Amino acid sequence: MAQANMKGFDIERLAEEEDAVSLLLIANPFSHQPRLDGLDRLVLIVKDDEVADKEIEHWMWDDARVQVRRVSREQLESWIVGSSNRGSAYWLMHGEILADRDGYLADLRSRLLDWSPLIREQKLLSEFSRFVRGCLQAKQDLKDGQVLDAYSNVLACLHYWAHIALVEEGMHPESTVWEQMRKVNPGIYKLFEELTTSSETLEQRVQLVLLACEFSIMNKMETCCALLIRLIASRREAWTPAELMRHPDLAGLSLELSVLLYKLVNRGCIREIAKPASSLGNGILELKYTSA
Repeated sequence: MAQANMKGFDIERLAEEEDAVSLLLIANPFSHQPRLDGLDRLVLIVKDDEVADKEIEHWMWDDARVQVRRVSREQLESWIVGSSNRGSAYWLMHGEILADRDGYLADLRSRLLDWSPLIREQKLLSEFSRFVRGCLQAKQDLKDGQVLDAYSNVLACLHYWAHIALVEEGMHPESTVWEQMRKVNPGIYKLFEELTTSSETLEQRVQLVLLACEFSIMNKMETCCALLIRLIASRREAWTPAELMRHPDLAGLSLELSVLLYKLVNRGCIREIAKPASSLGNGILELKYTSA
C-alpha cells in the first residue's frame, strides 16, 4: 500500500492533527502472522505530547481493515527498547514514512538500523531488568511451592535472555525469537528445549534452567547495566531513584530499577549511601546511589 495508492485515504488530515510529528504507513504490520490483529494496514501517528483519547481507531478502506494508532515520541521509543511491543521495530524499519516533521522518524530509523550506542544500551538494560525480575520471581515461586508459576516465570526469563543475546549480536528480536536462537545461540535454545520437552519433573526442569539464568545474570550484569552505572558515575552527588528515572537516557524506559540498584550494590558496581532526610522525620534515612 504505497503512498501512490492512497487516493481516497485521508492522509493529509491525519498529518495535520494537532501535535502530529510524523506519519508512518505499514502495509503488512504482522508479516509473520498476517491475521494476528485482524487488520491489514497500520497508520502510526507520532505526536509530541502524551496521547490521551482516540489512541486507536479502526477504519475500512478499499476492502482493507486499517488501524490508525496514535503514540507519543516517548512511548514509541519506549516500545523500541522494551519488550511491550516487539512489532514496533519492524514497523519503523519496514514502514513508509508519509510525513516527517524535522526528520524525526528518519533519524530514529537510522539510529535503529545502525544500532546507535544509546539505543543498544537502553535495550540491553531494559531486557536485563526483566530478566532479573523474572528470575527472582521464579525463585520465590519455587520457595512457595508454586511450581507452575515458577515455570511460567522462568520461561519468560529465557525469552529475555534470548533478546539480550540477539542484541549483543547486533540483531533485533523478532516474534519468532526461537527460530533466531536456534542459529544464533544454540546454548540458550537447548535450555528452552530442556525446560519445555525434558522427561524430568517440572520442578527439576525449572531448577536446572533457573541455575543457568542466575549464572548468566552474574556474568552479564556489568555489561547490560553499563548505561546505568555510567549515569550514576556522571556526577559526584548521589542519585535518588526518582532522579535516575527522570534522566533523559532512562525516561520512558520500563525498568525494574529497585531490583537493578539492589543487585549492582551487592555486586560492588555502585555504592548505596544513607543520608538523614529532614523532610521524612527523625531517625529516617534516605538511600541514594553513587559510583563505586
